[in-house]
Amino acid sequence: MNNFMGLLRKIHIHPLFWIVVGIAVITANFQELLVLFTIIFIHEMGHSVMAYIFSWRIKRISILPFGGVAEMDEHGNRPLKEELLVIIAGPLQHLWMGLMMLLLEKMGFVSTHLFTIFMEYNIMILIFNLLPIWPLDGGKLLHIIFSMNKPFLQSIRITLSSSVIFLITFHLIAILYHPFNLNIWIVVIYLYLSLWAEWKQMNFVFMRFLLERYYGKRISFERLRPLKVSGEDFLFDVLGKFQRGKKHPLLIVKNGEEIGHLDENELLHAYFAEKQTDAKVKDLLYSY
Repeated sequence: MNNFMGLLRKIHIHPLFWIVVGIAVITANFQELLVLFTIIFIHEMGHSVMAYIFSWRIKRISILPFGGVAEMDEHGNRPLKEELLVIIAGPLQHLWMGLMMLLLEKMGFVSTHLFTIFMEYNIMILIFNLLPIWPLDGGKLLHIIFSMNKPFLQSIRITLSSSVIFLITFHLIAILYHPFNLNIWIVVIYLYLSLWAEWKQMNFVFMRFLLERYYGKRISFERLRPLKVSGEDFLFDVLGKFQRGKKHPLLIVKNGEEIGHLDENELLHAYFAEKQTDAKVKDLLYSY
């Protein structure tokens, strides 16, 4: 019980949400807002409870005027299976909520009007969250798919680039069918700003990924994946080839022949501890 209360203390209500509440009361739409808030809250708690089960570091659970987000202080080094479960834990809540409301409506405990409102919002939020746009759940699933076979930094770039394409497509369709829907415009603008912010801090996210890999004590690797690199490669370029969930022994080659090997920790130590940010792989090979 105390653990659940700890999660509740991490809930943050955006100030603009209270303005939306006030408008809903004035316009007699408070019931619709309460239904929307309930669905969003349960959705985000689904993410948070699953993250808590895996001992993830949960920063806060934000309730926005048009949605919500569970913010995790993780840096891309948790197992992909864990992240997948944390992501889908949100959308899965919509299934039991829909079935529960269907049962309550059949038993006569809720009105047809309330049932209709709830089901419309429930389906709408579920479908919207599964759009392949970062930072929606669909965008995070897209990132997992790319991360399975591509380096971490490259997977971020592809995810954000794909998200922009999908968002523009969604925006154009929305303009075509609902050009004056204020809620859609607010959400779309929020997503554009989120993608821009993620793109600007991409290198920072990459550095956090590497630092967590270097200093982290809870990282588990699914398998080894040796990397063949040239002694003339810069350390940063080699680090850019690191993948999630894979340990990288480095095979140093010259003219197609192996001339030595390094452990990835030696590369990380040289880059972060020894500050050899401009060094090449051959410099480490000779020093070790």
